[in-house]
Amino acid sequence: MAAADELAFHEFEEASDLLAETPDAATASGSDQLTPQGHVAVVVDSGGSYGAEEEAEESDRTALLQEEKQQPGFWTFGYYQSFFDVDTSQVLDRIRGSLLPRPGHNFVRHHLRNRPDLYGPFWICATLAFVLAITGNLTLVLAQRRDPSIHYSPQFHKVTVAGVTIYCYVWLVPLALWGFLRWRKGVRERMGPYTFLETVCVYGYSLFVFIPTVVLWLIPVPWLQWLFGALALALSAATLVFTLWPVVREDTRLVAAVLLSAVVLLHALLAVGCKFYFFRPLPLEHLAPPLQAASLPPKLLLSPTPRAKTT
Repeated sequence: MAAADELAFHEFEEASDLLAETPDAATASGSDQLTPQGHVAVVVDSGGSYGAEEEAEESDRTALLQEEKQQPGFWTFGYYQSFFDVDTSQVLDRIRGSLLPRPGHNFVRHHLRNRPDLYGPFWICATLAFVLAITGNLTLVLAQRRDPSIHYSPQFHKVTVAGVTIYCYVWLVPLALWGFLRWRKGVRERMGPYTFLETVCVYGYSLFVFIPTVVLWLIPVPWLQWLFGALALALSAATLVFTLWPVVREDTRLVAAVLLSAVVLLHALLAVGCKFYFFRPLPLEHLAPPLQAASLPPKLLLSPTPRAKTT
């Protein structure tokens, strides 16, 4: 028994010396007779395959952990937390994509990349609502400075009106559009509609161009205001049309034309409605009261009216 242990020890030393002399060679312990006796052959590879195998195992382990991780329910805060997990560079890239639409450039595929967020649309809608309300009040203030006879009082209700209008538009219109595309998917199997959050994200980012446009509406030149509004509407609607076109082109021409026309029309109604409501001409109650009889010259007040002569 001791002789067998001593023989195994010598064989192990020989194998160690051989590995030290030729590390790049694939060797056995001392001779080919070791393998039948139950010894393990040692193979050394200088190509670094061990590191690649470890990386592959690590990636597989990570994927398994992600699959095993339970997804939170939609009623929990953790479910919505992922939609606000974006950095500044991603938000800026998506804003640039909404400001520079071009044919063949899909906003969802090139900018969202299957990762829609609610952070950008939420703050864009909030900013637009506050800018609309503030500029609507500033319009009356500037009009009062030009004409002191105008009576101005702050209109705080415009903040509520702007917020409800913008948020309802960004959520309800995409919901109706998503539902219609899902219904058409059952009719036309080749159609692949976007998810509801992707549709909301596209609508939210498409409204960013109206923020600087509303500020430019403070310029008291009507034709210039309408020009800025038309340019903003064209850029915003183009973002929606170029994004929806790859989906609706698989449908019939009539359905595609009606759907895109409805999208552009609703967008135009939002822009024109905001223009008329927040920047409308001054109502009569904000104007100075008309001249009373007491303000007329005395001669006009005291002049007798001519009487008919009697015969």
